[in-house]
Amino acid sequence: MGEIENGIENTGTRDGRKHSLRARLAAGEWIVGLTITSSNLETAVLGAKLGFHFLWVEMEHSPVSLETLRGIVLATRGLPAFVFARVPLAALWTAKRVLDQGVSGVIFPFVSDQELARTAALSCRYPLAGLRGSGAGLASSTWFEAGNYYDSADTHMLTICVIEEERALANVDAIAATPGVDIIFIGTSDLSFSLGLRGRQNEPKLNQAIDTIVAAAKRHHKFLGRPATSAEEVLRYREQGFQVFQSVTELGLMRLGAEEILRPLDIHPSSTGESILY
Repeated sequence: MGEIENGIENTGTRDGRKHSLRARLAAGEWIVGLTITSSNLETAVLGAKLGFHFLWVEMEHSPVSLETLRGIVLATRGLPAFVFARVPLAALWTAKRVLDQGVSGVIFPFVSDQELARTAALSCRYPLAGLRGSGAGLASSTWFEAGNYYDSADTHMLTICVIEEERALANVDAIAATPGVDIIFIGTSDLSFSLGLRGRQNEPKLNQAIDTIVAAAKRHHKFLGRPATSAEEVLRYREQGFQVFQSVTELGLMRLGAEEILRPLDIHPSSTGESILY
């Protein structure tokens, strides 16, 4: 057993990170991640130095490729932030591809029934506990902990299931009860759309659905996550039992920084609509 620091076991890592995020969560702490949507490695490296606990590499809603993901893992090795990847769908083959690049967590979208939850859980563990294939040459070379990669990965890998559509509400207790699922993450925007609310938040129907998901996760002792775009939201949701937070994208962070500098100068973002990108 490693040294205990602030209630968290120091696992004796080889790249400067003192403990895994699983250990931090188990100690009752919270984690916040920067969402990465572009292929610029400089951006990912800077994001990993800013204080975020993890990078949420977005491979469902952005053009980030598998090659870029591996580049991010390599470029951020030894930096404080761990790398998670959201895959396009909950399947064994999508998980294998990102796991073998060296990520520390896999985010599975639209996990709406127990079978999908089982697929997610089995995909992230080696036999006999799971179905992950043994081709981890790249992953083991950049893993944060020295020693046997297979054992360490099975211990520290985080399996994150996103609940984000109405039909999942009837199945959420079974999803949360699934062995190997670590984090129940509420995709509040897609859940709102699924409920017919067109993305609106703070609606009674959406809040009721969130309460249902939170209750199931707590009942089965799963960590809870959701988006949070400000410090105020993180602190407020933390009081509700959430520990895992997806923060803004790197582009959103650029916008926030620009506003802080330019607004006092009475300079405001362009509203001409001429940009072909944003």
